[in-house]
Amino acid sequence: MTREEMLGKVDHTQLKAFATWDDIRTLCEEAMEFKTASVCVPPAYVGRIRSAYGDRIRICTVVGFPLGYSVTEAKAAEVKKALEEGCDEIDMVVNISDVKNGLYDKVEQEIRLLKGLCGDHILKVIVETCYLTEEEKIAMCRAVTNAGADYIKTSTGFGTGGATKEDVELFKKYIGPKVKIKAAGGVSTLEDLEMFLRLGCDRIGTSRAVGLCRREREGS
Repeated sequence: MTREEMLGKVDHTQLKAFATWDDIRTLCEEAMEFKTASVCVPPAYVGRIRSAYGDRIRICTVVGFPLGYSVTEAKAAEVKKALEEGCDEIDMVVNISDVKNGLYDKVEQEIRLLKGLCGDHILKVIVETCYLTEEEKIAMCRAVTNAGADYIKTSTGFGTGGATKEDVELFKKYIGPKVKIKAAGGVSTLEDLEMFLRLGCDRIGTSRAVGLCRREREGS
């Protein structure tokens, strides 16, 4: 896979609490230059990006982020607002407390509701694997599949751990055929990027890939 093909699988990400418009504008310019899959940004910047860049860029934002324990009604309102402002893709965080309490049907219902609101727009479901047992991870694979979401995503990048080879392999074993995998959190080298894509991930969430490819291209 060429560097260009790899970058086409990257959600170029800036989700820091203190991200400024200058930071977001730099992210968007880099995404267009390197042709990443999308920019993944805070909800507050979706409308401004769409106004500034029109259809030249694909916008992803987050819902219930990063802790996931917002009530479903609040997550639904976030989805509706993001879509109204021109968002293309939604990365939602499941209610991890519900997962730990074994309320898998409740989690599935929430995912199904949000996917219904998204319609043809992509919904990625962040399950935050660092907090889950293997049994819980398998349950989330089934919930994401049954609810009709488009992707299962490993991590927010704000938890105690990020994507691992073992979690991706587990996902591949238990998700349905229509569900894709997004690895995020701790993808910090080109070797990491290559590994996760080789394992079968369709998207990678990272803030580092563009910078790494630029430095490689410039020989520094």
